[in-house]
Amino acid sequence: MPQSEPLLVNNDAIQTLAGRRVGFVEGAGDFMPDALAALGYPVTRIQEDNLTDEMLQDIDVLFVGIRAFNLFEWLTNKNEILNRFVAKGGHLVVQYLKSNQVGNKRVKVGPFPFAMSGVRVTEENAPVTFSQTEHPLVKYPNQLTATDFEDWVQERSTYQMEPVTSPYVGLLQMNDKNDKPTNGSWVTAPYGKGHITYVSLVLFRQLPVANTG
Repeated sequence: MPQSEPLLVNNDAIQTLAGRRVGFVEGAGDFMPDALAALGYPVTRIQEDNLTDEMLQDIDVLFVGIRAFNLFEWLTNKNEILNRFVAKGGHLVVQYLKSNQVGNKRVKVGPFPFAMSGVRVTEENAPVTFSQTEHPLVKYPNQLTATDFEDWVQERSTYQMEPVTSPYVGLLQMNDKNDKPTNGSWVTAPYGKGHITYVSLVLFRQLPVANTG
């Protein structure tokens, strides 16, 4: 993937999980595949022709790039394959959508009713608190704290899930000054033996500047 800046990853500051197999669906472009590779994770590129049950048997975590569900109708058409991947124990991580549509069709994301909103947190220094301090994603393999949100670049979060509806739970709470607190920037839900997670945090802006969090 072309990069305008070198990608820096501090391996000494980040605990990784040995043996995890990672898939990535290219979206509108971000540094996530490069960051995962820099951390030692082999990354398999997933496209329309190889998004199959058989291919996903060899994947533990599948990342979907930013706005990919808005760009590719085949992700909606193959949503049941993604659901089976999660049910069998996989972790599906969907980066932010910009709308709930792909062309003239409503997107299908995961096994539960899903809708993102126009809610954003545009102040890069907006206070962040943890809504679920004991959740495994917050504690393992790296204990996340407020320091992980220091020195962020150009906003906190784009198009969040709001409201967060069960079985999803929001892991963070944040808001711009004078706005109501929101908890839809990082949400997750169990399904079968696995999990689905939606992330609207602007990770794609933090990776090129080596922001540890």
